[in-house]
Amino acid sequence: MSKITISSFEEFLEFEGKEIGYSDYHTITQEQINLFADATLDHQWIHLDAARAERESPFKSTIAHGYLTLSLLPYLWSQIVSIENLKMQVNYEIESLRFNQAVAVNANVRLRAKLLSLKDLRGISKAQLEVSLEIEHQKKPAFTGVITFLYHFNPKL
Repeated sequence: MSKITISSFEEFLEFEGKEIGYSDYHTITQEQINLFADATLDHQWIHLDAARAERESPFKSTIAHGYLTLSLLPYLWSQIVSIENLKMQVNYEIESLRFNQAVAVNANVRLRAKLLSLKDLRGISKAQLEVSLEIEHQKKPAFTGVITFLYHFNPKL
């Protein structure tokens, strides 16, 4: 799928109510899980101890932190859409986020996004997106939810 380029509120508005697309797949590695554990101080064995996870976990392998998968959202979103002519982008809100399924180490995930609504708040574009993190070869996504970004486009000259 080709990346969409958006440079204004009006261009963004054309996608309201439509699925915008999906990202490339990203592999969740043990190194990434370990780095996230160190960054967040969450060293629970289900994320880090492969031998114990194989013996005791229902997943039979280590799994990614739910918040690690969520933190990939901006990176994967940027593979779907290139927002240009921006002064600033702000993460604004997450609604009804649900972690549906664990992501095992070495699984491939991708983001699917639909623009639910776009509002003009006195020159700031408020984009509400329905998102789903799909796991390759799995029916159930890792997470689903509604997120909101605020885009401050540069004024037209």
